[in-house]
Amino acid sequence: MRDLGAGFGYLVQGQRWVGRHGRWFGFGLLPGLITLVLYAAALVGLGYGADDLVDWATPFADDWSSPWLGLLRTTLTVLVFGFGLFLAVITFTAVTLLVGQPFYESLSEEVDRTEGGEVPESGLPLWRELWISARDSVRVLVRVGLYSLLLFALGFVPVLGQTVVPVLGFCVTGYFLAEELTAVALQRRGMVLKDRLALLRGRRLLTLGFGVPLGLAFLVPFVAVFLMPGAVAGATLLARDLVGPENEDCGDGESGGDGEDAGVTDAAGVTPGPAAH
Repeated sequence: MRDLGAGFGYLVQGQRWVGRHGRWFGFGLLPGLITLVLYAAALVGLGYGADDLVDWATPFADDWSSPWLGLLRTTLTVLVFGFGLFLAVITFTAVTLLVGQPFYESLSEEVDRTEGGEVPESGLPLWRELWISARDSVRVLVRVGLYSLLLFALGFVPVLGQTVVPVLGFCVTGYFLAEELTAVALQRRGMVLKDRLALLRGRRLLTLGFGVPLGLAFLVPFVAVFLMPGAVAGATLLARDLVGPENEDCGDGESGGDGEDAGVTDAAGVTPGPAAH
């Protein structure tokens, strides 16, 4: 169980790192602030337009008498806005990382530099890194969506749905949140999505100890923006532990698909360190 505490320790260390390097904290805030403005504008637009969208989608209810017409459309309007808010929460990190790819790449490199050893570089042009990040984020979100559907169905099971399922939901969120954040450092080490997921599975408790508290913190409005720079720094420290000093080699070629690209580190060649306790 020590890995749970160690994972949380990396989260704290990351926040301390950006606290000691104030310039990098401010630098890392920019992508989150940009994304926050975009999401706020989208949610405001959805708030103003949700009722019109519901009216357009329910023409069959135009002749319903009061109060049923108002009850139906008000309920659907609330559900539409709630669904939009849910999508905003689960996609905020992925979009922020995509918007802030150059920012977080530089921040992660600086963490590697201050911690000593080699500083891996992908050697890819920016557009290629953005494409890889976007593609991998979609793949991760699809996985999250499938797990969410399963957990939603299990939520109707008496007792289990009110106790175990919420805990599993936070674990799934934390696990994939840790994957998205460590991807910044691991892609520079030439690791593709399949290999990264295999690496995190090898240290589940360490991964959950980092990702679950962060996922809970991200539920508080605006907290994600201010924690993101430290989260990237902490994820870089976590990635250094997962890969180990003997594997701190720069990746060659594309950090892309599921192992189909040449010059990519094979998962079998990664030594993730001691097994989780």
